Amino acid sequence: MVPALEDIVPLVKAVVREELMPRFRHAERRYKPDGSIVTEADLAAQARLGRLLAERHPAIPLLGEEMAPAAQRAFLDRHPDLYWCLDPVDGTSNFAAGLPFFSLSLALMRGHEAQFGVVYDPNTDECYSAVRGQGAWLNGRRLDCPSAALPLRRCLAMVDFKRLGKPLAMALVARPPFSSLRYTGSGSLEWCWLAAGRFHVYLHGEQKLWDYAAGALILAEAGGIAATLAGEPVYAPGALSRSIVAAVAAPLFEDWRQAIAERLAA
Repeated sequence: MVPALEDIVPLVKAVVREELMPRFRHAERRYKPDGSIVTEADLAAQARLGRLLAERHPAIPLLGEEMAPAAQRAFLDRHPDLYWCLDPVDGTSNFAAGLPFFSLSLALMRGHEAQFGVVYDPNTDECYSAVRGQGAWLNGRRLDCPSAALPLRRCLAMVDFKRLGKPLAMALVARPPFSSLRYTGSGSLEWCWLAAGRFHVYLHGEQKLWDYAAGALILAEAGGIAATLAGEPVYAPGALSRSIVAAVAAPLFEDWRQAIAERLAA
């Protein structure tokens, strides 16, 4: 039996409340071989939610951020038909530094596409969710991207410069096509805030599957548009990471993509 979103959301909230928040501003950081940060909260939340999901749905395996990279690759190479994709603390650097910009992100994947997703922000008590073909919600209220978007030159952009190629990053700084710029360090929240219209265009050089699995579905079901820098779909068979270009509305997306292309070609 395929799990229901309404049965999973309480588990997510409980794990965040009991495993993450008591450790917020108290967790010691460690560094993985790739230089990224992990804390005891990441490990505890992944283990706890993994157990809860396995108790209820033992036939559905879990792909988690805190698995070893070789195990993550082997997991996808087995081509599981149905699996969970979990980021127990999306924004671990923020969490470890005491900055209140992090979330837990969970998606139920069938093949290479999310069937439903939930992103919970405990600092604002905002729960974003979506079911493929049925819509997106924020705390149970329907979530829709703004239909009348601002022109690109008036837009607030979210851009991760760290993972962009140097020529594009420098061109965007020297000739910004947008009005103002932000970056929070929590990819899942950024997808959700874009869906909520809190900013208008998004660019990320590389996100892992657990960063975008739930968020990309939430944006799509809210009416937003996303693709990779190469113009490919965000979800792809076997992909563990993708670049991201996104916007709240189709015309704005085309203008944003054109502005990026012009700077890449310069």
